Amino acid sequence: MPEEFRSAIVMPAYNEADRIAATLAACHAMPLVVGVVVANDGSRDDTETIALRSGALVCSCRRNQGKGAALEMACAFLERVRPFGRLDAVLFLDADLEASASQAASLLVPLVRETADMTIAILPAPVGKAGFGLVKRLAVEGIAEFGGGFSAQAPLSGQRALTWDCLVRVRPFAFNFAVEVDMTIKALRQKQRVAELPVQLGHREYGRNLRGFCHRGKQFMDIYELLNRYRRKQRRKVDAP
Repeated sequence: MPEEFRSAIVMPAYNEADRIAATLAACHAMPLVVGVVVANDGSRDDTETIALRSGALVCSCRRNQGKGAALEMACAFLERVRPFGRLDAVLFLDADLEASASQAASLLVPLVRETADMTIAILPAPVGKAGFGLVKRLAVEGIAEFGGGFSAQAPLSGQRALTWDCLVRVRPFAFNFAVEVDMTIKALRQKQRVAELPVQLGHREYGRNLRGFCHRGKQFMDIYELLNRYRRKQRRKVDAP
């Protein structure tokens, strides 16, 4: 791989003090990565302190604003301040991956080879019982409807790499948990090459418990509203004289 290819990691984090140090250690050892920006989304624990101590730059919200807003804040910082100089790509990784984060380096390979503009990680199947698939089904159908029939295998995956040009095209990001679905739809609608590939990443799983159902409920509502916004825009175009 060419040494001149430069990428940065953007890592949204909310109360990840127990895992973020191990995740950052793995990230700093990745080839082609010149720096990490942690988007601290109003954490109430020591996430910010640990991230700084672990060698990351940190952008912090005073209060929790949601994943989409946190990513937008960090990417605006990269664009405006350019702390790492020129960048060819950005890699989005969650803060709870720990040592498995090193495997995400494979997401950059198609970008370096110029065979994809956005790569999305297909994670291993969960160990325990997950949800009932309602959120994933909604996301798959929405991406197919508004993304030219693309059949997504990992529509909700937050582990993804984008060329800098692709990043510019898919911003600004959607609110909260609709951000990944919207990112994929925008990329496809602008003829960006989207590829999904299996990556051995491991992170916190939300099982069939109260916390898990609450998390998936928020995801469902955010994605449902996003798709409705696309439908309203589509109807306005049809109704326009």
